[in-house]
Amino acid sequence: MSIAKEQVTVVVPTLNEEDAIGQVLDDLRKVGFQNIIVIDGYSTDRTPAIVRSKGVGLVMQNGPGKAGAITTAIDYANTPYMLVMDGDGTYSSEDAERLLQSEEFDEVIGARVKGRENIPRVNRLGNWLLSKLFQSVFVTPITDVCSGMYSLRTDFAKTLQIGSTSFDVEVEIASQVASMGRITQVPITYRRRIGDQKLRSFSDGTRILRTLIWMASFYNAGLFFGMIGALAAIPGIALLLLAAYQELVYDTFLPWHLVVAVILLLIALQGGSLALMSVLFKRSEHRIIKRLEEIRK
Repeated sequence: MSIAKEQVTVVVPTLNEEDAIGQVLDDLRKVGFQNIIVIDGYSTDRTPAIVRSKGVGLVMQNGPGKAGAITTAIDYANTPYMLVMDGDGTYSSEDAERLLQSEEFDEVIGARVKGRENIPRVNRLGNWLLSKLFQSVFVTPITDVCSGMYSLRTDFAKTLQIGSTSFDVEVEIASQVASMGRITQVPITYRRRIGDQKLRSFSDGTRILRTLIWMASFYNAGLFFGMIGALAAIPGIALLLLAAYQELVYDTFLPWHLVVAVILLLIALQGGSLALMSVLFKRSEHRIIKRLEEIRK
């Protein structure tokens, strides 16, 4: 069952978007969205004046970066659903309707399928790598975890614990939803940006990667530590076999090979133990939550 637009608050984070914000708001109104809030990061251009001239609610964000805009929006949203959409003209208001086709998901991400050539090449590669890592860690088919257009169930969003301060907020949100809720994606188009790009490819990319690794260790510790154990075990076993081969065939003892192999295998053992403990704790957590839900009913 699709979601009515009256049940949705469209959230548009902005920072110096005077060239695009007017058209973005006009397009949203044309397709029937009326509950619109612009969360502004203290723009120094005409962005606030343009927003007010359109009769749209303007809220100055609390906290730094895009994460501050999103947390502020979550506090202000009072409809069952909220839809986040960047204010730089890269996302289409018509595509926004695609994110409202089902009520069963806590987050629906707009995966940028068409117009990917409008994403800078370095950003495109980084997003692909991050999405592949996200898929592996959280076992979910999300192909565009860094997308700036997504919808959230508001009551679920208000339970999120957001510690990000920048563009890594999308990864942090998706990680929590993938761990505790229901997440999916729909295809959308990405258009050429109007105005200057805010994302810094290297510094923001590494920040997003650090956030993803932290989220993996926190929300899917079993798989995370299991992967660490496997990555340590493979070279450890290879070095151990090499040392044994050298000893048996050439009668040559390679102490450093043996020492490194033992260290790697100990790391693998620790990783496997932590992974097993994490899985057991996770199962216990699910049982407790299920029992509490049964009692609540």
